[in-house]
Amino acid sequence: MKFGQSCISPLTALPYRSLGALLSLLSVFWFTGCSSFERDWQNAALIPRLQDDLAGRWEGTWRSEASGHNDQLRAVIATGSNGVYSTRFHARYKKGIFRLSFGYSVPLQVRQTNGTYQFQGEADLGRLAGGLYRYEGSAAGTNFFSNYRCKYDHGTFQMTRPAPSD
Repeated sequence: MKFGQSCISPLTALPYRSLGALLSLLSVFWFTGCSSFERDWQNAALIPRLQDDLAGRWEGTWRSEASGHNDQLRAVIATGSNGVYSTRFHARYKKGIFRLSFGYSVPLQVRQTNGTYQFQGEADLGRLAGGLYRYEGSAAGTNFFSNYRCKYDHGTFQMTRPAPSD
């Protein structure tokens, strides 16, 4: 499995009540989100982007301040209308000997001031993944930083633009 075929630290909040429920949830994300994210990631590489544009590909790390877990993170951001950008996050997560990945989309309300993009958004990832997550951050040039928070977890995303050949 290639990095980024699914996303984020909501798994740190996952209450493992039922192995069956967990496997069902993971299979849904695995079979529905992995291939489409990888396709979008590759397609986004073909679109010329200005360095100071928020839209495009980003890669870096996520870190849970609540648990200390951290791992790789990728995102594809698309310009929307009325200042709302469609953002797809995909990250890796290691739990014991298992290497998992998870992905989801977040609409980000964005405003630009003097070359810096300020954004905020939220997404309900479901009860098993920790419920409602809220995001707030900024991006300028090649640097992206966001805080996230939900009932069971909080932490950060830090990303930069990938090299053109990635």
